[in-house]
Amino acid sequence: MTVTVHPGADVAADAELGEGTVVWHLAQVREGARLGRECVVGRGAYVGTGVRVGDRCKIQNHALVYEPAVLGDGVFVGPAAVLTNDRHPRAVRPDGGLKAAADWDAVGVVCAEGASVGAGAVCVAPVRVGRWALVAAGSVVTRDVPDHALVAGSPARRIGWVGRAGVPLEERDGAWWCPSTGARHVVDGEVLREEEPA
Repeated sequence: MTVTVHPGADVAADAELGEGTVVWHLAQVREGARLGRECVVGRGAYVGTGVRVGDRCKIQNHALVYEPAVLGDGVFVGPAAVLTNDRHPRAVRPDGGLKAAADWDAVGVVCAEGASVGAGAVCVAPVRVGRWALVAAGSVVTRDVPDHALVAGSPARRIGWVGRAGVPLEERDGAWWCPSTGARHVVDGEVLREEEPA
């Protein structure tokens, strides 16, 4: 497999792109960013300096992934979604001078394996989106999202659970079932875990 970079994309010379990764027109991948195998970076997307992206991730058109974000394997970042990095955003210092990079400490968003951030959603760093969790389109995430949680709204709140297929789970017989895969899940306190097949 080869790496494909559209002629209109801007990929830093020291960025690392895994085999089979595709970077589309007008996308920018900054210095020191590392993308795994078989990733897709959509048109106009931005991947910040030093961002770490696992294998088989999709960063859709016009999504903004600011450093120091970390995306696990199989993460989906929807069109125009934003992963922020500044806890106290200001253009200027208290004395009125223009802020420079040395004037702030970047904080990142972590998206664990299989997590999805829907179109136009904003994750306000520092937050973690758990394994196989799903952030609904247009949501504003201001606190950590548990594994397998389905969250929506502003601020985002858990409204259900999802399995690996991204389909809302159905509750029956004291467990949560995926209508797509048939996988069984159990809730332990505030944590949902998928049971191993018998």
